[in-house]
Amino acid sequence: MDLQSLRINGDRLIQRIEDLAAIGPYESTGSCRLALTDEDREGRDLVVTWMKDLGLEISIDGIGNVIATRPGNIDGPPTLTGSHIDTVATGGRYDGNLGVLAGIELIETLIENEIDTQHPVGVGFFTDEEGARFPPDMLGSLVYVGGLSLEEALEIEAIDGAILGEELTRIGYRGPAPCPAIPPRAFIELHIEQGPLLEDEGKTIGVVTGVQGISWTEYVVKGQSNHAGTTPMHLRHDAGYVAARIATEAREVATRMGGRQVATVGRMNLHPDLVNVVAREARLTVDLRNTDETLLVEAENQIKECVNSLEESEGVTIESRSLARFEPVVFDQQVIEIVSETASDLGLSATHMPSGAGHDAQMLARVCPTGMIFVPSKDGISHNPNEHTDREDLVAGANVLLQSVLALDAAELQGTQQ
Repeated sequence: MDLQSLRINGDRLIQRIEDLAAIGPYESTGSCRLALTDEDREGRDLVVTWMKDLGLEISIDGIGNVIATRPGNIDGPPTLTGSHIDTVATGGRYDGNLGVLAGIELIETLIENEIDTQHPVGVGFFTDEEGARFPPDMLGSLVYVGGLSLEEALEIEAIDGAILGEELTRIGYRGPAPCPAIPPRAFIELHIEQGPLLEDEGKTIGVVTGVQGISWTEYVVKGQSNHAGTTPMHLRHDAGYVAARIATEAREVATRMGGRQVATVGRMNLHPDLVNVVAREARLTVDLRNTDETLLVEAENQIKECVNSLEESEGVTIESRSLARFEPVVFDQQVIEIVSETASDLGLSATHMPSGAGHDAQMLARVCPTGMIFVPSKDGISHNPNEHTDREDLVAGANVLLQSVLALDAAELQGTQQ
């Protein structure tokens, strides 16, 4: 068979996406499968069943990452694809799931067409990519590549007070495979863009060049509760005001710096949270991102200067805690070129672009040649039940993934055992 004419089964891919979305449904089209919850376990069980149905060799490691492999003509590490199946609390049905299910689909396509690969081919899903329940995000893949010790990860406390290792055991996914793992031969991840650029430019495929750096910091402001009507403004130690100033400073930093600098305050809580009481304590998070490490550090420093100034001027104490810190990642040039050439060979419009969101691929890039493929997100919406990618774009992305994996299998990859 002419491998260049090989295509995935679009109907089968879409059906699996719908079947997985039926577990942990949110509103009419969304998904809620926070990491290591009962819903996550049900999703894992379904995906593992599909892997077993294909006769794949399945490995589950100590952090719950699941890797399914089809042998090649020679032994060795696999050309690996995949993503994650956990979601945020108000998520959609494509984020992460597309990459895993397209990986299963490409392997089934190879099996049913009796196509052997030179090297093993694998598909996996990584634990707690979202970081929505257990910080940091990309936790499973971070442990997979040795960036965080398994022992430390198992002790992480969730936002609901659960302990990660205990939850892994409870849902039956604390496996025996070691962490860190033997690196794959190469890794490539298909994902929805989660942004508006592809749709805005009328392109079908995003050839991802890298992932911007991420800095998550939690601030706890401690002031003094007092009566809202009798306390003069100049005598207040208002934690709520200070938190609001940090939030507005984050926005102003991003505006001043321009370019690819972005800043978000996604969580803020006040205590005692009463209409007529000056807040004694405020807790908030600041998310800073940039494709340039030097500029990301500059944004962090500007926030720190603001925090130090507010501590002195408002008579409060401010504690900070890093929740996640990842430097920008540049993907492997050979993998980038393979994705670009594959899209062109398939007659698909494409553009080179960085990723604004974090992905498991940025962790795998530490240990093997890595790249990503994006497909458009309608109106740039993600982490939302209205998240949508058109069927033809989902299928196009899966076919680029299939042909890219075949090209990687045939390629002599630099820095990889052949």
